[in-house]
Amino acid sequence: MRRSREELDKMRKAGKVVAEMHEATRAAIRPGVTTMQLNEVAEEVLAKRGARSNFLNYHGFPAVICTSPNDMIVHGIPGDYRLVEGDIISIDCGAIVEGYHGDAAYTAGVGEISDVARRLIEVTERSMWAGIDQLVIGHRLHEVGRAVQKVAEAAGFSVVREYVGHAIGTEMHESPQVPNYWPGTPGPTLKEGMVFAIEPMVNVGSYDTYVLEDGWGVMTQDGQLSAHFEHTIAVTADGPEVFTVA
Repeated sequence: MRRSREELDKMRKAGKVVAEMHEATRAAIRPGVTTMQLNEVAEEVLAKRGARSNFLNYHGFPAVICTSPNDMIVHGIPGDYRLVEGDIISIDCGAIVEGYHGDAAYTAGVGEISDVARRLIEVTERSMWAGIDQLVIGHRLHEVGRAVQKVAEAAGFSVVREYVGHAIGTEMHESPQVPNYWPGTPGPTLKEGMVFAIEPMVNVGSYDTYVLEDGWGVMTQDGQLSAHFEHTIAVTADGPEVFTVA
């Protein structure tokens, strides 16, 4: 769906709230902090900005952010897990302003982290930006996944298949989906005003996954590390415009 100028303005506002949630939670990450405390930091940002959470109560999800440490890929429920030196943690945040959604994620290290973890984070973020660069009028949507996959696999990592990016607007998850790999078809032609959440999930080992008994947390099958980055981006006449940066 193509969004009007007025709709895009509202999505920019939602994106700024998400960017502020990122800044606040990132500043709070340190050994000894619980994932629930990070959730509380994000709640404070939403309250201060008069925004609503698009995560809270989404299919029953009980928090305003997802907190996914180490071998958890996405959808972790904040709780009493206490960060320790050497962990990595993925934080996924969302906000609604005037009925329009923003959605973005990042992965950060906790104190000193391993070389492998550091490289995984760097490569995953770089793969996201390679995908974002494809959001140009006239390009085909699945070129995003081709670009993401090329960066991740060149580094020796794997791209998760079961969970993908998506269009976004008056709902957090809208059609079409955006695979983070080349699915074999070029997908829709990109037009001005389309808005997508591009979100590669990259694993050190296999891309195989399983879901915890809580029905939410998605884990790497082999127990190796995973990283996740995401932004909300509009296709514009001037190229991709990222809404969820400060």
